Amino acid sequence: MAQRAVWLISHESGTPLGGIVKFSRRYPTVEKRAKVFNGASYVPVPEDGPFLKALLFELRLLDDEKDFLESRDSCSHINKTSIYGVPVGGEELWPVVAFLKNGMIYACVPLVEQTLSPRPPLISISGISQGFELLFGVQDFLSSGQKTDSELNTKLSQLSDLLLQTCPFGTLLDANLQNSLDSINSASVTHLQKQPAWKTGTYKGKPQVSISITEKVNSMQYDKQEIADTWQVVGVVTCKCDLEGSMPNVTISLSLPTNGSPLQDILVHPCVTSLDSAILTSSSIDAMDDSAFSGPYKFPLTPPLESFNLCYYTSQVPVPPILGFYQVKEEEVQLKITVNLKLHESVKNSFEFCEAHIPFYNRGPITHVEYKASFGQLEVFREKSLLVWIIGQKFPKSMEISLSGTITFGAKNHEKQPFDQICIGGTAYLKLHFRILDYTLTGCYVDQHSVQVFASGKPKISTYRKLISSDYYIWNSKAPAPVTYGSLLLASSCGRHG
Repeated sequence: MAQRAVWLISHESGTPLGGIVKFSRRYPTVEKRAKVFNGASYVPVPEDGPFLKALLFELRLLDDEKDFLESRDSCSHINKTSIYGVPVGGEELWPVVAFLKNGMIYACVPLVEQTLSPRPPLISISGISQGFELLFGVQDFLSSGQKTDSELNTKLSQLSDLLLQTCPFGTLLDANLQNSLDSINSASVTHLQKQPAWKTGTYKGKPQVSISITEKVNSMQYDKQEIADTWQVVGVVTCKCDLEGSMPNVTISLSLPTNGSPLQDILVHPCVTSLDSAILTSSSIDAMDDSAFSGPYKFPLTPPLESFNLCYYTSQVPVPPILGFYQVKEEEVQLKITVNLKLHESVKNSFEFCEAHIPFYNRGPITHVEYKASFGQLEVFREKSLLVWIIGQKFPKSMEISLSGTITFGAKNHEKQPFDQICIGGTAYLKLHFRILDYTLTGCYVDQHSVQVFASGKPKISTYRKLISSDYYIWNSKAPAPVTYGSLLLASSCGRHG
């Protein structure tokens, strides 16, 4: 949704062209996009003079154009939408949104993100509704409190700066131009710092800073001597800084407990202004030792208006949060399964949810299940050949749970039953899905009192943490050959059905 150009035209009979262009703005980056999207049907935006004459002709506002013209005035060209095709240079510029209000013509050319031949339906062009919203916003701004020509000229002179903030690069962010003007005036009085080009506006309201740490844990467990289990934590710190001023400065510190796992492979957002070299050089490729940098990890920054990812990191924690054992034995049309899960004692025993999904690929539908679960409930999805062990929100005091059972399958139907290129024969897995709030596996946290904000007003600081399982697999220990994470990704890229 963007605009290629915007015009304000004063309709004045008796002038050589029948009107005067009071304001115009073109967006070259949007024009380049239009050329790509429209292809052979592309028509460039003309200069102000030719456009003015062509638009007044189309609106029947030229003093010397009162004769009937088939191409413009026939019944088949009755316009009920204020959207026109304007003839320029032997071609037709379409769509042009235009309407006359109190002697002023408001016009714009929305971007159409497809070819114009044949013309797409108006409802499919999102830029048209945005164009109307922009023009109505400009109209409200010009008409509010306006009584004299000098006041109108003053507001017209402010439009250029206002559109930089409310419609940067042709994309409408805020149709309320008066609010934007108030924000600019307030900033110019209280702040002398120059607004950076990449920051299209300023925040006005209650100051607040929100910081969220989300860690995802991956694990591949085999219960085999010849291959080691693997696991890794990947984290992201997301921030939203609602602070007044054009260039507020913030320093956010990530901390670890005494026994926390150092953060590695740290990538930071471009808004971070400086960084300790020890943070950048900590890599998962290097062997871990006692000298590894363990924080605090300080990030001085000038935050953007929108929510952003302050940094990404990885970490090699000592043990996975849940240790698992999974065994499958095949007996004719039946499978006997055994599952043991153990929550590590260092992990917070309070889940938002925790489930174990046990799929059976390349088989028929489940016809019968006999099972015994020491904890939780088992749900059976027969047509999907899937068992879901709902563990719930806590492990028992022993931290260990088990599930055993016998599953019987019906005749295989290749069209309905799930298929997998890896899970053939005894190769099978269960996948854990869980989420723990107010907890991270590395122990990484943000102390609210360590957040430094250099801006007007005392902001409210909010911090959040959560741990989520990502690719958390426990493979059948009786499988003929172990499956690595790389081969699993390769198979997924080849496509999985069902």
